[in-house]
Amino acid sequence: MELEKLLILEQATAKGRREMFRLGTALLFLVGIMLYITMRGGEVSVSLVVAAMIGGYMALNIGANDVANNVGPAVGSKALTLTGAIFIAAIFEAAGALIAGGDVVGTIKSGIINPAAIADKEVFIWLMTAALLAGALWLNIATASGAPVSTTHSIVGGVLGAGIAAGGWGIADWGQMGQIVASWVISPVLGGVVSAGFLYLIKRTITYKPDMLLAARKVVPLLLALMAWAFTTYLVMKGLKQIWKVDFASAVLIGLGFALATYVITRPRVANASTRLENSKQGVNSLFTMPLIFSAALLSFAHGANDVANAVGPLAAINEAVMHGAVTSKASIPLWVMLVGAIGIALGLALYGPKLIKTVGSGITELDQMRAFCIAMAASITVIVASQLGLPVSSTHIAVGAIFGVGFLREYIKANYGRMIETIEEHHLGDDREIVEAYLEKFHSADFEEKGAMLANLRESKQAVVDSHLSKKERKGLKNIYRQELVKRSTLMRIVGAWLITVPVSALMAAMLYFTIRGMMLP
Repeated sequence: MELEKLLILEQATAKGRREMFRLGTALLFLVGIMLYITMRGGEVSVSLVVAAMIGGYMALNIGANDVANNVGPAVGSKALTLTGAIFIAAIFEAAGALIAGGDVVGTIKSGIINPAAIADKEVFIWLMTAALLAGALWLNIATASGAPVSTTHSIVGGVLGAGIAAGGWGIADWGQMGQIVASWVISPVLGGVVSAGFLYLIKRTITYKPDMLLAARKVVPLLLALMAWAFTTYLVMKGLKQIWKVDFASAVLIGLGFALATYVITRPRVANASTRLENSKQGVNSLFTMPLIFSAALLSFAHGANDVANAVGPLAAINEAVMHGAVTSKASIPLWVMLVGAIGIALGLALYGPKLIKTVGSGITELDQMRAFCIAMAASITVIVASQLGLPVSSTHIAVGAIFGVGFLREYIKANYGRMIETIEEHHLGDDREIVEAYLEKFHSADFEEKGAMLANLRESKQAVVDSHLSKKERKGLKNIYRQELVKRSTLMRIVGAWLITVPVSALMAAMLYFTIRGMMLP
Protein backbone atom coordinates (compact mmCIF):
# COMPACT_ATOMS: atom_id res chain seq x y z
CA MET A 1 0.00 0.00 0.00
CA GLU A 2 2.80 2.40 0.92
CA LEU A 3 4.55 1.57 -2.36
CA GLU A 4 1.41 2.48 -4.31
CA LYS A 5 1.21 5.83 -2.53
CA LEU A 6 4.88 6.49 -3.27
CA LEU A 7 4.31 5.63 -6.93
CA ILE A 8 1.36 8.05 -7.14
CA LEU A 9 3.46 10.75 -5.45
CA GLU A 10 6.32 10.05 -7.86
CA GLN A 11 4.05 10.44 -10.88
CA ALA A 12 2.45 13.60 -9.50
CA THR A 13 5.81 15.32 -9.02
CA ALA A 14 7.39 14.16 -12.31
CA LYS A 15 6.28 17.24 -14.26
CA GLY A 16 7.57 19.56 -11.57
CA ARG A 17 10.96 17.83 -11.58
CA ARG A 18 11.21 18.19 -15.36
CA GLU A 19 10.44 21.89 -15.12
CA MET A 20 13.02 22.33 -12.37
CA PHE A 21 15.60 20.52 -14.50
CA ARG A 22 14.91 22.84 -17.47
CA LEU A 23 15.05 25.93 -15.31
CA GLY A 24 18.18 24.76 -13.49
CA THR A 25 20.00 23.97 -16.75
CA ALA A 26 19.10 27.37 -18.21
CA LEU A 27 20.28 29.13 -15.04
CA LEU A 28 23.57 27.20 -15.12
CA PHE A 29 24.11 28.42 -18.68
CA LEU A 30 23.54 32.04 -17.63
CA VAL A 31 25.75 31.66 -14.54
CA GLY A 32 28.44 30.13 -16.76
CA ILE A 33 28.34 33.24 -18.96
CA MET A 34 28.72 35.45 -15.89
CA LEU A 35 31.68 33.44 -14.59
CA TYR A 36 33.41 33.53 -17.98
CA ILE A 37 33.13 37.32 -18.28
CA THR A 38 34.34 37.91 -14.74
CA MET A 39 37.25 35.43 -14.92
CA ARG A 40 38.67 36.05 -18.40
CA GLY A 41 41.04 38.76 -17.18
CA GLY A 42 41.20 42.52 -17.45
CA GLU A 43 38.80 45.06 -16.05
CA VAL A 44 35.34 43.66 -15.39
CA SER A 45 32.39 45.75 -16.57
CA VAL A 46 29.15 45.19 -14.72
CA SER A 47 27.24 46.45 -17.79
CA LEU A 48 28.90 43.86 -20.00
CA VAL A 49 28.27 41.02 -17.52
CA VAL A 50 24.58 41.91 -17.30
CA ALA A 51 24.29 42.35 -21.07
CA ALA A 52 26.01 39.00 -21.72
CA MET A 53 23.59 37.19 -19.41
CA ILE A 54 20.61 38.90 -21.05
CA GLY A 55 22.06 37.97 -24.47
CA GLY A 56 22.22 34.35 -23.34
CA TYR A 57 18.62 34.60 -22.12
CA MET A 58 17.60 35.98 -25.52
CA ALA A 59 19.40 33.13 -27.31
CA LEU A 60 17.58 30.57 -25.13
CA ASN A 61 14.24 32.08 -26.11
CA ILE A 62 15.10 32.19 -29.81
CA GLY A 63 15.89 28.49 -29.64
CA ALA A 64 12.66 27.77 -27.76
CA ASN A 65 10.41 29.73 -30.12
CA ASP A 66 11.84 30.35 -33.59
CA VAL A 67 13.53 27.04 -34.42
CA ALA A 68 10.19 25.20 -34.30
CA ASN A 69 9.37 26.63 -37.73
CA ASN A 70 12.26 24.71 -39.28
CA VAL A 71 11.57 21.27 -37.85
CA GLY A 72 7.91 21.38 -36.77
CA PRO A 73 6.44 20.25 -40.13
CA ALA A 74 8.90 17.34 -40.34
CA VAL A 75 7.91 16.24 -36.82
CA GLY A 76 4.19 16.73 -37.46
CA SER A 77 4.37 14.59 -40.61
CA LYS A 78 6.32 11.90 -38.68
CA ALA A 79 9.30 12.18 -41.02
CA LEU A 80 11.32 12.88 -37.87
CA THR A 81 10.80 12.02 -34.23
CA LEU A 82 10.76 14.90 -31.77
CA THR A 83 14.08 13.77 -30.29
CA GLY A 84 15.66 13.38 -33.72
CA ALA A 85 14.45 16.80 -34.82
CA ILE A 86 15.84 18.49 -31.70
CA PHE A 87 19.19 16.72 -32.17
CA ILE A 88 19.48 17.69 -35.85
CA ALA A 89 18.29 21.26 -35.34
CA ALA A 90 20.57 21.88 -32.35
CA ILE A 91 23.65 20.74 -34.28
CA PHE A 92 22.83 22.66 -37.46
CA GLU A 93 21.67 25.81 -35.65
CA ALA A 94 24.95 25.98 -33.74
CA ALA A 95 26.97 25.12 -36.86
CA GLY A 96 25.22 27.82 -38.86
CA ALA A 97 25.89 30.42 -36.18
CA LEU A 98 29.57 29.52 -35.70
CA ILE A 99 30.51 28.75 -39.32
CA ALA A 100 28.45 31.29 -41.23
CA GLY A 101 27.39 33.83 -38.61
CA GLY A 102 29.99 36.32 -39.81
CA ASP A 103 32.63 38.49 -38.17
CA VAL A 104 30.56 41.70 -38.13
CA VAL A 105 26.92 42.18 -37.21
CA GLY A 106 24.47 45.05 -37.43
CA THR A 107 24.05 46.43 -33.94
CA ILE A 108 20.61 47.91 -34.62
CA LYS A 109 18.47 45.46 -36.57
CA SER A 110 16.94 46.82 -39.79
CA GLY A 111 18.09 50.39 -39.12
CA ILE A 112 15.07 51.09 -36.90
CA ILE A 113 16.80 53.96 -35.10
CA ASN A 114 19.75 56.20 -35.90
CA PRO A 115 22.69 55.39 -33.57
CA ALA A 116 24.25 58.77 -34.30
CA ALA A 117 21.42 60.34 -32.30
CA ILE A 118 22.73 58.58 -29.17
CA ALA A 119 26.10 60.19 -28.51
CA ASP A 120 26.42 59.15 -24.86
CA LYS A 121 28.00 55.71 -24.52
CA GLU A 122 26.23 54.94 -21.24
CA VAL A 123 22.81 55.85 -22.66
CA PHE A 124 23.48 53.60 -25.67
CA ILE A 125 24.38 50.68 -23.38
CA TRP A 126 21.21 51.17 -21.32
CA LEU A 127 19.15 51.40 -24.52
CA MET A 128 20.51 48.18 -26.03
CA THR A 129 20.26 46.31 -22.72
CA ALA A 130 16.60 47.31 -22.34
CA ALA A 131 15.87 46.34 -25.96
CA LEU A 132 17.52 42.93 -25.60
CA LEU A 133 15.75 42.16 -22.33
CA ALA A 134 12.34 43.27 -23.66
CA GLY A 135 12.71 41.13 -26.78
CA ALA A 136 13.70 38.12 -24.68
CA LEU A 137 10.84 38.59 -22.21
CA TRP A 138 8.25 38.82 -24.98
CA LEU A 139 9.62 35.69 -26.66
CA ASN A 140 9.40 33.91 -23.30
CA ILE A 141 5.76 34.95 -22.88
CA ALA A 142 4.90 33.92 -26.45
CA THR A 143 6.58 30.54 -26.02
CA ALA A 144 4.72 29.89 -22.78
CA SER A 145 1.40 30.66 -24.54
CA GLY A 146 2.28 28.40 -27.50
CA ALA A 147 2.47 31.18 -30.12
CA PRO A 148 5.33 31.15 -32.67
CA VAL A 149 6.33 34.81 -33.21
CA SER A 150 9.04 36.62 -35.14
CA THR A 151 12.21 37.10 -33.08
CA THR A 152 13.26 39.81 -35.52
CA HIS A 153 10.06 41.73 -34.78
CA SER A 154 10.61 41.21 -31.05
CA ILE A 155 14.05 42.82 -31.07
CA VAL A 156 12.91 45.51 -33.54
CA GLY A 157 10.14 46.46 -31.14
CA GLY A 158 12.60 46.48 -28.25
CA VAL A 159 15.07 48.74 -30.06
CA LEU A 160 12.25 51.05 -31.20
CA GLY A 161 10.73 51.44 -27.73
CA ALA A 162 14.04 51.94 -25.92
CA GLY A 163 15.27 54.26 -28.68
CA ILE A 164 12.21 56.50 -28.42
CA ALA A 165 12.54 56.53 -24.63
CA ALA A 166 16.18 57.59 -24.95
CA GLY A 167 16.06 59.98 -27.89
CA GLY A 168 12.47 60.94 -28.60
CA TRP A 169 10.14 60.14 -31.49
CA GLY A 170 12.45 61.62 -34.10
CA ILE A 171 15.10 58.94 -33.54
CA ALA A 172 12.99 56.25 -35.25
CA ASP A 173 12.93 55.46 -38.96
CA TRP A 174 9.17 55.35 -39.48
CA GLY A 175 9.50 54.38 -43.13
CA GLN A 176 11.32 51.23 -42.06
CA MET A 177 8.64 50.61 -39.46
CA GLY A 178 6.01 50.83 -42.18
CA GLN A 179 7.78 48.01 -44.01
CA ILE A 180 7.80 45.93 -40.83
CA VAL A 181 4.03 46.41 -40.48
CA ALA A 182 3.57 45.46 -44.14
CA SER A 183 5.44 42.21 -43.52
CA TRP A 184 2.72 41.14 -41.07
CA VAL A 185 0.46 40.68 -44.09
CA ILE A 186 2.95 39.96 -46.89
CA SER A 187 4.83 37.12 -45.18
CA PRO A 188 1.98 34.75 -44.21
CA VAL A 189 0.02 35.43 -47.41
CA LEU A 190 3.01 34.67 -49.66
CA GLY A 191 3.90 31.58 -47.63
CA GLY A 192 0.30 30.34 -47.72
CA VAL A 193 -0.10 30.88 -51.46
CA VAL A 194 3.19 29.16 -52.35
CA SER A 195 2.59 26.13 -50.10
CA ALA A 196 -1.00 25.72 -51.29
CA GLY A 197 0.19 25.97 -54.89
CA PHE A 198 2.71 23.18 -54.40
CA LEU A 199 0.17 20.96 -52.65
CA TYR A 200 -2.33 21.47 -55.46
CA LEU A 201 0.41 20.65 -58.00
CA ILE A 202 1.22 17.40 -56.18
CA LYS A 203 -2.44 16.45 -56.03
CA ARG A 204 -3.01 17.14 -59.73
CA THR A 205 0.12 15.35 -60.91
CA ILE A 206 0.33 12.44 -58.43
CA THR A 207 -2.45 11.71 -55.95
CA TYR A 208 -5.34 12.38 -58.34
CA LYS A 209 -3.93 9.81 -60.80
CA PRO A 210 -5.20 6.19 -60.80
CA ASP A 211 -1.62 4.88 -60.78
CA MET A 212 -0.03 7.13 -58.16
CA LEU A 213 3.31 5.32 -58.14
CA LEU A 214 3.72 5.61 -61.91
CA ALA A 215 3.02 9.33 -61.64
CA ALA A 216 5.38 9.63 -58.67
CA ARG A 217 8.25 8.08 -60.64
CA LYS A 218 7.96 10.92 -63.14
CA VAL A 219 7.12 13.85 -60.87
CA VAL A 220 8.92 13.25 -57.55
CA PRO A 221 12.47 13.49 -59.03
CA LEU A 222 11.48 16.81 -60.60
CA LEU A 223 10.11 18.05 -57.25
CA LEU A 224 13.29 16.97 -55.45
CA ALA A 225 15.41 18.73 -58.08
CA LEU A 226 13.33 21.88 -57.59
CA MET A 227 13.81 21.53 -53.85
CA ALA A 228 17.58 21.23 -54.32
CA TRP A 229 17.57 24.38 -56.46
CA ALA A 230 15.49 26.34 -53.95
CA PHE A 231 17.44 25.26 -50.87
CA THR A 232 20.87 25.72 -52.45
CA THR A 233 19.94 29.21 -53.65
CA TYR A 234 18.42 30.02 -50.26
CA LEU A 235 21.48 28.73 -48.40
CA VAL A 236 23.93 30.66 -50.60
CA MET A 237 21.89 33.88 -50.40
CA LYS A 238 20.93 33.76 -46.73
CA GLY A 239 22.84 31.13 -44.83
CA LEU A 240 26.31 31.93 -46.19
CA LYS A 241 25.96 35.64 -46.93
CA GLN A 242 28.16 36.67 -44.00
CA ILE A 243 31.18 34.70 -45.24
CA TRP A 244 30.54 34.39 -48.99
CA LYS A 245 29.09 37.29 -50.98
CA VAL A 246 27.30 35.98 -54.08
CA ASP A 247 24.88 37.87 -56.34
CA PHE A 248 21.44 36.51 -57.14
CA ALA A 249 22.29 35.26 -60.65
CA SER A 250 25.30 33.31 -59.39
CA ALA A 251 23.27 31.81 -56.54
CA VAL A 252 20.60 30.68 -59.03
CA LEU A 253 23.22 29.06 -61.29
CA ILE A 254 24.81 27.25 -58.34
CA GLY A 255 21.37 26.05 -57.29
CA LEU A 256 20.65 24.90 -60.85
CA GLY A 257 23.81 22.79 -60.85
CA PHE A 258 22.74 21.09 -57.62
CA ALA A 259 19.24 20.62 -59.02
CA LEU A 260 20.52 18.79 -62.11
CA ALA A 261 22.76 16.56 -59.98
CA THR A 262 19.84 15.82 -57.65
CA TYR A 263 17.59 14.82 -60.55
CA VAL A 264 20.21 12.45 -61.99
CA ILE A 265 20.81 10.84 -58.58
CA THR A 266 17.22 10.60 -57.34
CA ARG A 267 15.42 9.45 -60.49
CA PRO A 268 16.65 5.81 -60.42
CA ARG A 269 16.39 5.71 -56.61
CA VAL A 270 12.77 6.88 -56.64
CA ALA A 271 11.94 4.36 -59.39
CA ASN A 272 13.53 1.56 -57.40
CA ALA A 273 11.89 2.56 -54.11
CA SER A 274 8.44 2.86 -55.71
CA THR A 275 8.47 -0.81 -56.73
CA ARG A 276 8.22 -1.78 -53.05
CA LEU A 277 5.40 0.61 -52.16
CA GLU A 278 1.63 0.30 -52.30
CA ASN A 279 -0.34 2.42 -54.76
CA SER A 280 -1.70 4.86 -52.19
CA LYS A 281 -1.07 8.25 -50.64
CA GLN A 282 0.81 6.56 -47.80
CA GLY A 283 3.13 4.92 -50.31
CA VAL A 284 3.82 8.19 -52.11
CA ASN A 285 4.29 9.99 -48.78
CA SER A 286 7.24 7.79 -47.87
CA LEU A 287 9.17 9.11 -50.89
CA PHE A 288 9.29 12.55 -49.24
CA THR A 289 10.67 11.44 -45.86
CA MET A 290 14.39 11.79 -46.56
CA PRO A 291 14.03 15.18 -48.35
CA LEU A 292 12.20 16.50 -45.28
CA ILE A 293 15.09 15.50 -43.01
CA PHE A 294 17.53 17.35 -45.27
CA SER A 295 15.24 20.39 -45.40
CA ALA A 296 15.00 20.54 -41.60
CA ALA A 297 18.79 20.44 -41.33
CA LEU A 298 19.40 23.08 -44.02
CA LEU A 299 16.70 25.43 -42.74
CA SER A 300 18.21 25.16 -39.26
CA PHE A 301 21.70 25.92 -40.60
CA ALA A 302 20.45 28.98 -42.49
CA HIS A 303 18.45 30.12 -39.46
CA GLY A 304 21.46 29.80 -37.16
CA ALA A 305 23.63 31.79 -39.57
CA ASN A 306 21.05 34.44 -40.34
CA ASP A 307 19.13 34.97 -37.09
CA VAL A 308 21.93 34.68 -34.56
CA ALA A 309 22.25 38.45 -34.97
CA ASN A 310 18.95 38.83 -33.11
CA ALA A 311 20.65 37.43 -30.02
CA VAL A 312 24.21 38.74 -30.36
CA GLY A 313 23.73 41.99 -32.34
CA PRO A 314 22.79 44.15 -29.34
CA LEU A 315 25.32 42.26 -27.19
CA ALA A 316 28.07 42.92 -29.75
CA ALA A 317 27.09 46.60 -29.74
CA ILE A 318 27.34 46.78 -25.94
CA ASN A 319 30.69 44.96 -26.01
CA GLU A 320 31.99 47.46 -28.59
CA ALA A 321 30.78 50.41 -26.51
CA VAL A 322 32.29 49.04 -23.28
CA MET A 323 35.65 47.94 -24.72
CA HIS A 324 36.26 50.78 -27.19
CA GLY A 325 33.85 53.51 -26.16
CA ALA A 326 32.28 53.46 -29.64
CA VAL A 327 28.63 53.82 -30.61
CA THR A 328 28.39 52.30 -34.10
CA SER A 329 25.90 50.74 -36.49
CA LYS A 330 28.27 47.79 -37.08
CA ALA A 331 30.30 45.85 -34.52
CA SER A 332 32.79 43.01 -34.62
CA ILE A 333 31.71 39.76 -33.00
CA PRO A 334 34.18 38.20 -30.57
CA LEU A 335 34.17 34.41 -30.48
CA TRP A 336 32.70 34.33 -26.99
CA VAL A 337 29.74 36.47 -28.11
CA MET A 338 29.02 34.10 -31.01
CA LEU A 339 29.30 31.11 -28.67
CA VAL A 340 26.72 32.67 -26.36
CA GLY A 341 24.32 32.90 -29.30
CA ALA A 342 25.07 29.46 -30.76
CA ILE A 343 24.99 27.49 -27.49
CA GLY A 344 22.01 29.44 -26.18
CA ILE A 345 19.89 28.76 -29.28
CA ALA A 346 20.74 25.04 -29.24
CA LEU A 347 20.11 24.76 -25.49
CA GLY A 348 16.84 26.71 -25.65
CA LEU A 349 15.61 24.40 -28.39
CA ALA A 350 16.47 21.26 -26.40
CA LEU A 351 14.93 22.53 -23.14
CA TYR A 352 11.84 24.44 -24.25
CA GLY A 353 11.47 23.83 -27.99
CA PRO A 354 9.14 20.78 -27.91
CA LYS A 355 6.06 22.84 -27.02
CA LEU A 356 6.33 25.08 -30.10
CA ILE A 357 7.45 22.20 -32.31
CA LYS A 358 4.22 20.38 -31.45
CA THR A 359 2.17 23.54 -32.06
CA VAL A 360 3.71 24.08 -35.50
CA GLY A 361 3.76 20.37 -36.38
CA SER A 362 0.28 19.31 -35.31
CA GLY A 363 -1.46 22.12 -33.44
CA ILE A 364 -2.60 24.04 -36.54
CA THR A 365 -3.57 21.36 -39.07
CA GLU A 366 -2.80 17.70 -39.70
CA LEU A 367 0.37 17.23 -41.75
CA ASP A 368 1.74 14.36 -43.78
CA GLN A 369 5.05 14.22 -45.66
CA MET A 370 3.67 15.75 -48.87
CA ARG A 371 2.15 18.70 -47.01
CA ALA A 372 5.32 19.21 -44.96
CA PHE A 373 7.33 19.17 -48.19
CA CYS A 374 5.15 21.98 -49.57
CA ILE A 375 5.70 24.01 -46.38
CA ALA A 376 9.48 23.57 -46.60
CA MET A 377 9.43 24.66 -50.25
CA ALA A 378 7.37 27.74 -49.36
CA ALA A 379 9.82 28.65 -46.59
CA SER A 380 12.76 28.82 -49.01
CA ILE A 381 11.13 30.05 -52.24
CA THR A 382 9.16 32.85 -50.58
CA VAL A 383 12.29 34.28 -48.96
CA ILE A 384 14.16 34.15 -52.30
CA VAL A 385 11.36 35.85 -54.25
CA ALA A 386 10.67 38.45 -51.55
CA SER A 387 14.37 39.31 -51.27
CA GLN A 388 14.59 40.02 -55.00
CA LEU A 389 11.42 42.11 -54.96
CA GLY A 390 12.61 44.03 -51.91
CA LEU A 391 9.62 42.93 -49.85
CA PRO A 392 10.02 42.76 -46.05
CA VAL A 393 9.22 39.24 -44.85
CA SER A 394 9.50 37.22 -41.66
CA SER A 395 10.64 33.60 -41.88
CA THR A 396 8.41 32.73 -38.92
CA HIS A 397 5.35 34.28 -40.52
CA ILE A 398 6.15 32.57 -43.83
CA ALA A 399 6.43 29.10 -42.29
CA VAL A 400 3.29 29.43 -40.17
CA GLY A 401 1.41 31.06 -43.06
CA ALA A 402 2.44 28.11 -45.25
CA ILE A 403 0.90 25.70 -42.74
CA PHE A 404 -2.33 27.69 -42.75
CA GLY A 405 -2.27 27.73 -46.57
CA VAL A 406 -2.04 23.94 -46.70
CA GLY A 407 -4.85 23.58 -44.16
CA PHE A 408 -7.24 25.98 -45.88
CA LEU A 409 -6.60 24.36 -49.27
CA ARG A 410 -7.52 21.00 -47.76
CA GLU A 411 -10.74 22.53 -46.40
CA TYR A 412 -11.62 23.89 -49.84
CA ILE A 413 -10.88 20.58 -51.57
CA LYS A 414 -12.94 18.63 -49.02
CA ALA A 415 -15.88 21.02 -49.39
CA ASN A 416 -15.63 20.91 -53.18
CA TYR A 417 -15.51 17.11 -53.15
CA GLY A 418 -18.56 17.09 -50.89
CA ARG A 419 -20.46 19.16 -53.47
CA MET A 420 -19.44 16.68 -56.17
CA ILE A 421 -20.79 13.76 -54.11
CA GLU A 422 -24.00 15.69 -53.54
CA THR A 423 -24.39 16.18 -57.31
CA ILE A 424 -23.91 12.45 -57.92
CA GLU A 425 -26.40 11.52 -55.20
CA GLU A 426 -29.01 13.89 -56.60
CA HIS A 427 -28.67 12.49 -60.14
CA HIS A 428 -29.07 8.90 -58.96
CA LEU A 429 -32.20 9.34 -56.89
CA GLY A 430 -34.42 6.31 -57.22
CA ASP A 431 -31.59 3.99 -58.35
CA ASP A 432 -30.51 0.93 -56.40
CA ARG A 433 -27.86 1.68 -53.83
CA GLU A 434 -25.49 -0.78 -55.54
CA ILE A 435 -25.61 1.32 -58.72
CA VAL A 436 -24.87 4.50 -56.76
CA GLU A 437 -22.00 2.88 -54.88
CA ALA A 438 -20.52 1.52 -58.12
CA TYR A 439 -20.65 4.97 -59.72
CA LEU A 440 -19.10 6.58 -56.63
CA GLU A 441 -16.28 4.01 -56.67
CA LYS A 442 -15.64 4.73 -60.35
CA PHE A 443 -15.68 8.47 -59.61
CA HIS A 444 -13.29 8.10 -56.69
CA SER A 445 -10.71 6.15 -58.75
CA ALA A 446 -10.89 8.50 -61.77
CA ASP A 447 -8.21 11.14 -62.33
CA PHE A 448 -8.90 14.87 -62.19
CA GLU A 449 -9.92 15.27 -65.85
CA GLU A 450 -12.14 12.20 -65.80
CA LYS A 451 -13.95 13.45 -62.69
CA GLY A 452 -14.70 16.71 -64.45
CA ALA A 453 -16.03 14.87 -67.54
CA MET A 454 -18.25 12.60 -65.41
CA LEU A 455 -19.79 15.56 -63.59
CA ALA A 456 -20.33 17.43 -66.86
CA ASN A 457 -22.15 14.41 -68.29
CA LEU A 458 -24.37 14.18 -65.23
CA ARG A 459 -25.35 17.84 -65.46
CA GLU A 460 -26.23 17.47 -69.15
CA SER A 461 -28.02 14.18 -68.69
CA LYS A 462 -31.77 14.22 -69.32
CA GLN A 463 -32.11 11.80 -66.45
CA ALA A 464 -31.28 14.53 -63.96
CA VAL A 465 -33.87 14.69 -61.25
CA VAL A 466 -35.20 18.18 -60.75
CA ASP A 467 -37.77 17.35 -58.13
CA SER A 468 -35.57 15.95 -55.41
CA HIS A 469 -37.12 13.59 -52.89
CA LEU A 470 -34.49 14.38 -50.31
CA SER A 471 -35.72 16.13 -47.21
CA LYS A 472 -34.24 19.47 -46.17
CA LYS A 473 -32.36 17.78 -43.34
CA GLU A 474 -30.91 15.13 -45.67
CA ARG A 475 -29.78 17.75 -48.21
CA LYS A 476 -28.12 19.78 -45.49
CA GLY A 477 -26.34 16.66 -44.25
CA LEU A 478 -25.02 15.91 -47.73
CA LYS A 479 -23.71 19.46 -48.13
CA ASN A 480 -21.82 19.28 -44.84
CA ILE A 481 -20.31 15.81 -45.26
CA TYR A 482 -16.88 17.17 -46.13
CA ARG A 483 -17.32 20.75 -44.95
CA GLN A 484 -15.22 20.32 -41.86
CA GLU A 485 -12.71 22.70 -40.31
CA LEU A 486 -9.23 21.28 -40.88
CA VAL A 487 -7.50 24.36 -39.47
CA LYS A 488 -7.88 24.98 -35.74
CA ARG A 489 -9.44 28.44 -35.50
CA SER A 490 -8.48 28.93 -31.86
CA THR A 491 -4.81 28.40 -32.72
CA LEU A 492 -5.15 30.71 -35.72
CA MET A 493 -6.57 33.54 -33.61
CA ARG A 494 -3.96 33.09 -30.87
CA ILE A 495 -1.04 33.19 -33.32
CA VAL A 496 -2.34 36.13 -35.37
CA GLY A 497 -3.06 38.04 -32.17
CA ALA A 498 0.49 37.45 -30.96
CA TRP A 499 1.89 38.63 -34.31
CA LEU A 500 -0.07 41.87 -34.20
CA ILE A 501 1.07 42.86 -30.71
CA THR A 502 4.71 41.69 -30.90
CA VAL A 503 6.25 45.03 -31.93
CA PRO A 504 4.09 47.33 -29.74
CA VAL A 505 4.32 45.12 -26.65
CA SER A 506 8.09 44.63 -26.88
CA ALA A 507 8.47 48.39 -27.57
CA LEU A 508 6.44 49.31 -24.49
CA MET A 509 8.33 46.83 -22.33
CA ALA A 510 11.68 48.16 -23.62
CA ALA A 511 10.72 51.78 -22.87
CA MET A 512 9.73 50.87 -19.31
CA LEU A 513 12.92 48.87 -18.81
CA TYR A 514 15.05 51.70 -20.19
CA PHE A 515 13.61 54.19 -17.70
CA THR A 516 14.04 51.64 -14.91
CA ILE A 517 17.71 50.99 -15.80
CA ARG A 518 18.37 54.72 -16.26
CA GLY A 519 16.84 55.46 -12.89
CA MET A 520 19.04 52.86 -11.19
CA MET A 521 22.26 53.91 -12.94
CA LEU A 522 22.01 57.67 -12.58
CA PRO A 523 23.51 59.08 -9.36
